[in-house]
Amino acid sequence: MTQSFHWFALLSRSNFEQMVFDQVTRKKITAFLPKTRKLSRRKDRKRIIEVPLFPGYLFVRSCFDSSHQLSILKTLGAVRILGNTQGPTPIPDTQIQSLKIMTSAGTDLITGSCIQLQKGDPVMVVEGPMAGLKGEFFQHKGQGRVIIKVTLLGQYAGVEIDRDNVEKIPALLS
Repeated sequence: MTQSFHWFALLSRSNFEQMVFDQVTRKKITAFLPKTRKLSRRKDRKRIIEVPLFPGYLFVRSCFDSSHQLSILKTLGAVRILGNTQGPTPIPDTQIQSLKIMTSAGTDLITGSCIQLQKGDPVMVVEGPMAGLKGEFFQHKGQGRVIIKVTLLGQYAGVEIDRDNVEKIPALLS
């Protein structure tokens, strides 16, 4: 009886993706860690670095055999294999193959969530000189720019900022 192998998303500890990938492949388990290039801004310099395309995740090829999955989960930095109450959820081979084609093309990849910002959504600036600023989304400006407004005393002040530096926050945290 041959076992059927499928791709699964493996959640890792924050910033442990490469370490988990290296350890899993040393165990002779097929793994895939898609990466993209990103501009890293430091106080004294800027440089292009490679970062995981999906922070906190990598993909492993495994069967439904519990001992095989336990071997994966015993890896330092591995948290869990994504799934539901029925067990780990396989990812179609076509999706992994598409990711491999995209990452091997050598072009810059764009990532993001499918969540669109709506007027009035609570947001926070997560990067740049205004990191930590909380306000509400006002409008899209085009060219990857958005306007965030902060209301106080019945008046507001707005700022135009890169969309990549803004994240929607749950209304409970705003």
